Amino acid sequence: MLTVHEAVARVVADVRPLAPERVPLLDALGRVLADPIVASLTLPPWDNSAMDGYAVRAADIAQATESLPVSLRVLETVAAGQAPSVAVGPGEAIRIMTGAPIPAGADSVVRVEDTDGGIARVAIRSTRDAGRNVRPRGEDLRAGDVVLSAGTPVGPGQVGVLASVGAAVVQVHRRPRVAILGSGDELVDLDRFHEALAGRRIVSSNNYSLHALIRSAGGEPVNLGVVRDERDAMRDALTRSAGCDLLVTTAGVSVGEFDYTRDVLAALGAEMKFWKVRMRPGAPLGFGALGGMPWVGLPGNPVSTMVTFELFVRPVIRRMLGHTSLFRRPVRVVMAEPVKIGAPLTHFLRAVVEPGEDGVTRARLTGPQGSGILTSMSLANALLVVPEDRPRTAVGETLHALLLTDDATTSRQFTL
Repeated sequence: MLTVHEAVARVVADVRPLAPERVPLLDALGRVLADPIVASLTLPPWDNSAMDGYAVRAADIAQATESLPVSLRVLETVAAGQAPSVAVGPGEAIRIMTGAPIPAGADSVVRVEDTDGGIARVAIRSTRDAGRNVRPRGEDLRAGDVVLSAGTPVGPGQVGVLASVGAAVVQVHRRPRVAILGSGDELVDLDRFHEALAGRRIVSSNNYSLHALIRSAGGEPVNLGVVRDERDAMRDALTRSAGCDLLVTTAGVSVGEFDYTRDVLAALGAEMKFWKVRMRPGAPLGFGALGGMPWVGLPGNPVSTMVTFELFVRPVIRRMLGHTSLFRRPVRVVMAEPVKIGAPLTHFLRAVVEPGEDGVTRARLTGPQGSGILTSMSLANALLVVPEDRPRTAVGETLHALLLTDDATTSRQFTL
């Protein structure tokens, strides 16, 4: 079996960002730029005032004090969006608002709090703003600058920058269409919940969890439903994944008598790259390609499905979206309770990670860790990583945890 690190490396090795598409700026939030953005103008386009006050010459206020203010003649008032009509000379000032252009001759803006607020004449009571509060032309960016490089994720700050340089439409990598297929004679969708109530079937929570996980990762889920444990049904369902960018199946990749997924994929010409990983939960994990489309075969237990999605599928979706940071952010945590593992495998335990009043980040488990206890995932904000050579971890010892609620992704130097 591969180690988790080896398996992750194989899964993401051949995945590339999807082709770009042009989208309106407000639809680019959460996407990744496919092309660099070059500024077509200089910002700010002129020297402008950083606050409301009076544009003056620093030399004229050099002796100003609270007890002996300097009196200057006010030439005019300039609001943001207006331009000064005259220059500032010795003994003169212009009343100016934040963002308005600095008049010729002025090199300082005295905040209104250090004046008497005069209209015809103004008394300056402090020298602290001499040579200050002037935002120079081009302080933010200049025409021809690359303001955002290709591969930049678009967040609210980037949207603002793009708007400021006139990028009404931008090139971003296309969202991957991710096919989801569950299998199992015992499973039904919610429209047959009455059968679950009667004790005859189980709701396929995996299809719903995966739909949510794919959307939260930035992909577009394509739900192929749940198929019975029959070769023909599996083959027909898999062929419906044509046109998608990624295929994710759940169950059917182990060694059970009715685990047909790998056999049917092989019959369809799929390439099988590996199918077991040294981890718990989630050891029976398959990876390959069907007609050039990556396939990840997740185990069927609900917790195993979600844990292996986080480790193997989410990075693929992020790579297809154009991200360069693919993985969850790891943090060092101090254990608030002892942890014991029974098999020499890397364990990913559901945990709650919280900073203490002493500044120490501590972790505790969400409760029983069985791979069928889905509530352990709903309570968790992190996956606690227990290496296979740490059969016991005592209270106060440190481990790493992968934060599930932090989208600022990760250091690649962390080795699982």
